Amino acid sequence: MSSDKIRVGIIGAGGWAKYGHIPALRALPEFEIVALSSRRQETADDYAATFGIPHAFGDEQSLIAHPDVDLVAILAPAPEHARLARAAIAAGKDVYSEWPLTTTTADSEELLALAEAKGVRHVVGLQRRHGPSARYTRDLVRQGYVGTVRSARMTVSVDAFPPTMPGRYEWAFPASNFSHVLSVYAAHFGDVLFRSVGFPDKLTAVVANQFPFVTVEETGRRVPTTRPDAAAVVGTLEGGGLFAVQIEGGQRHRTGLQIDITGTGGVLRVTNPLAFENKEDNAVEGANGGGSSLAPLPVPAEYRPLDGSGLDASTRDVAYLYAAYARDRRTGTSEASDFRDAVRQHRLIDRIVRASEAFFDGADRA
Repeated sequence: MSSDKIRVGIIGAGGWAKYGHIPALRALPEFEIVALSSRRQETADDYAATFGIPHAFGDEQSLIAHPDVDLVAILAPAPEHARLARAAIAAGKDVYSEWPLTTTTADSEELLALAEAKGVRHVVGLQRRHGPSARYTRDLVRQGYVGTVRSARMTVSVDAFPPTMPGRYEWAFPASNFSHVLSVYAAHFGDVLFRSVGFPDKLTAVVANQFPFVTVEETGRRVPTTRPDAAAVVGTLEGGGLFAVQIEGGQRHRTGLQIDITGTGGVLRVTNPLAFENKEDNAVEGANGGGSSLAPLPVPAEYRPLDGSGLDASTRDVAYLYAAYARDRRTGTSEASDFRDAVRQHRLIDRIVRASEAFFDGADRA
């Protein structure tokens, strides 16, 4: 093992480790995967043999404590993130946690305070903001392509969180486990949108549970749930513009992602028919000045150094986030999305939920 590489230990041997994090890390010369843990030792051993990982563990604490591990990457289900991140921070290790950081705002605030007190670097998997199209869109807005932002509109329609799901996902059925369209899709794509146009100032919202029962695919058992599967949010931005966001899960005929940013001098449109698990990056179009219709705005090559890596866009976004963390370690910057960003997203989701509760409470009184 090379001492000048960042040595990563991965907790969790699910599909996102196999198809997301492991290929992303192997594409970056700054990193080396040195350990992996799973609930079952046999699974960890299998991954280690397949990917040439030196250390395999059947428990996460052995991985966290191992002296070869510099960065602990937590890919376990969301309800386990807080416990595992606390352990990694206590061990003095840098920590990467998948989003959501935890299932509650209070737990995420606690983790941020613990990480800062311990002096460890912390990263959260809000990787979409690091994709080439997201960074390019943000720069276009900052450089004045649309002039002063007047409005930002975003729709996200996905087939995730449908009313029938495999039993292996039953842990995500309760709303309390914070794995639903509001916590996942509104957070990931809201992060992309608001990084470009500014954060919400005032807002109102409607959050809905349109599928109050989830059917377990293998058995037909119907499980009651209050988890959100649709949301609509409107309000004002800190810079004075307006915004509107609509998120819809469980949509068999998904329409994917569309963002429209309008301003005093132009318009930008960002689209992706698959939205999340995408093979290709978002498409960017725009019109400004004397232009009267949208035209493609290819993302410049300097935003896309990993295009020749053979990774699909979802995995490349993860790689760009890891690369940002490596630069932060080297230069002392804070480019990578971190626990501060996670807490901000948690608080925004809390505001949306409270606004929806107030909306329905007012409607009942009326």
